[in-house]
Amino acid sequence: MPERRPAPRAEARPGPRPARGRLPAPRLTALGGGILTSLAMLVVGLLDLLLLGGSPVAYGLLFLPVCAACALWMRPADLVAAPVSVPIAFAVGAVPVSGGTGGLGGHVMALVTALAVQAGWLYGGTLVAGVIVTVRKVRLMTARRARGRAAQMRGA
Repeated sequence: MPERRPAPRAEARPGPRPARGRLPAPRLTALGGGILTSLAMLVVGLLDLLLLGGSPVAYGLLFLPVCAACALWMRPADLVAAPVSVPIAFAVGAVPVSGGTGGLGGHVMALVTALAVQAGWLYGGTLVAGVIVTVRKVRLMTARRARGRAAQMRGA
């Protein structure tokens, strides 16, 4: 019977290692980012209602890092969706915080009032997402232009 030798081990490719102390870099699609942001804000709203009684300041302050995470984790092809999905997530999370009594009409009026009163937080979070997305897009365009120049230099 022939002697069986173990197959040679393939060399492990050196890949990017996550730096310590940095956030992970998931790449969310537009739909995934919108759903994740909406669920995060719904959880924030429920926790705010349970722990703090529905504090609009706490809800607004927790909205800002969620906006930043949405803009940072969106994949490059879907960057434009981050500033769009953030206000929707704010409205979803404001449902438990807004309160309201008297049936569906009372809850809808309380939500509309909460969105009007907390418009500063809503605009601030949208601005945070918009600035992050703009910076990321400019960096992507600059890197693409530099790669194009480098390819031209090699080809010439």
